[in-house]
Amino acid sequence: MKQLVNLTDTELVKLYENGNNKAFEVLLYRYQEKVYNHIFLIVRQRELTEDIFQDTFFKAIINLKQGNYVESGKFLPWINRIAHNLIIDHFRRQKNENNISVDAAEYDVLNNSNLYEQSIEENMINEQILSDVVRLIYFLPENQQEVVRMRIFQDLSFKEIADLTGVSINTALGRMRYALLNIRRLAEEHNLTLEIK
Repeated sequence: MKQLVNLTDTELVKLYENGNNKAFEVLLYRYQEKVYNHIFLIVRQRELTEDIFQDTFFKAIINLKQGNYVESGKFLPWINRIAHNLIIDHFRRQKNENNISVDAAEYDVLNNSNLYEQSIEENMINEQILSDVVRLIYFLPENQQEVVRMRIFQDLSFKEIADLTGVSINTALGRMRYALLNIRRLAEEHNLTLEIK
């Protein structure tokens, strides 16, 4: 690890692309504070910043694995651009959600228990569950990790996932199914509850 710390961003990216996961840990450690601050300066909410921060590094991992990092030696601007795009996506989604009228909704928004504010305790439990799930994803086989991240964090359809990974839709669905089964099994082995309140 000490030897990796002295390498350039470009060298670390190459090592990571060649299967050295420690190289990405060095990049994460090197830039986590700057990326976090970049996000927080725009969104001004700690919880939202943390969500976008995690999504940013997941998306970076996926892009690196797919060879989408253009060799330029400028890792920080590249990852900040990913963060910035995720921030824009968040605000677009928020704007669209705020524009939904009660008449247009398929259910009565005012009487939907899913939209009630949760208690602080419930929020903390849910955050812990999501954090556990994120950690469990790392224990999945590579092809299952890829499908889960693309589906959950990039919100891609199974057709888009199939096209991007070069497999059939059934294969993408199967990988997701096995990933979920494996996550449940891992959760049981580690006595983790995955039921969100």
